[in-house]
Amino acid sequence: MTQDKAAAPAGHVPVMPAEVLAAVTAALGSAGAGGKSGALTGQRVIDGTFGAGGYSRALLAEGAQVLGLDRDPQAVRAGRELAGKSGGRFTIMETEFSKLDEAAAAAGFVPADAVVLDIGVSSMQLDEAARGFSFQRDGPLDMRMSGRGVSAAELVNSLPGRDLARIFHFYGEERHAGRIARMIACRRADKAFATTLDLAAAIEALGLHRREKIHAATRAFQALRIYVNDELGELARALFAAERVLRPGGGLAVVTFHSLEDRMVKQFFSSRAGGRALSRHLPAAALRPAVFTPLFKGAKTASPAEAAVNPRARSARLRAGRRTHSPAEAADLSLFNLPDLPALPAPAAAGRQRGGHI
Repeated sequence: MTQDKAAAPAGHVPVMPAEVLAAVTAALGSAGAGGKSGALTGQRVIDGTFGAGGYSRALLAEGAQVLGLDRDPQAVRAGRELAGKSGGRFTIMETEFSKLDEAAAAAGFVPADAVVLDIGVSSMQLDEAARGFSFQRDGPLDMRMSGRGVSAAELVNSLPGRDLARIFHFYGEERHAGRIARMIACRRADKAFATTLDLAAAIEALGLHRREKIHAATRAFQALRIYVNDELGELARALFAAERVLRPGGGLAVVTFHSLEDRMVKQFFSSRAGGRALSRHLPAAALRPAVFTPLFKGAKTASPAEAAVNPRARSARLRAGRRTHSPAEAADLSLFNLPDLPALPAPAAAGRQRGGHI
């Protein structure tokens, strides 16, 4: 596979690129359109999570027409360099990937031949202290992928403690969620949290994770990031949007990095597999037709060789399916059993309430 002239940012390595390409080509067939070189020549592929452009470059190298999407303005600015060197085969748009069907319509990518998604935070966002995603370096407690909306600091300093506990418990799977939330509610009454290291040190000082290999603040930070960016809601809506925009025979490949995301993708493909009656009281003829058929059983993981050189790949899971001729089903968020948590507060309202206990 040839390399595109616009190289990916140093230090960023896309996860499972060979497996993602294999899934897309398996869905579409190995021969490119028009008899030209490249397994994906002429195919219209949406890279819904452009990031540093690893998947987009791999798709372009195989001859595809690529539409890259990202809600991070910094990623979009970097993508414009690739667009300028792609010979008209790459377009970048700043938008949430939950709106990929709207973006595809605007870019003339309807119907799309394939959609690829890499869920979660990018290594560039983690590495930049000013973005506030990581406690490895001190920076403002921000975590907003788009740079807009309510920051993590505003949430930590304003949400009732009981809501913080629920966020830590569900999105971070944190077993000490209540104690961490109570500590935050007490501390912020005297001094608001402003930086990543401030919050991380306060959580570590509780001494609740001494026997664990990960840092004490890891799960709480993950939970705040997911909530700030509505990552699970975005994923759910993106799956429905991909279902609407893909042509019959098109492919959907999704890479996830923790159990909450992977469970949602598994639930989605299972719900679209057909064979289940709309009601147990209806006859067998009422069985639902499949909207997606699996390209392989279960989830694929990164090879031991890739996991050895790219730590981010160790938790990656790839699931993929091929779109059938059946109409798209209803976009019902109840499919995923997401928690009934409070909506993000308006930015102007955040930060007013600092004290209070669970």
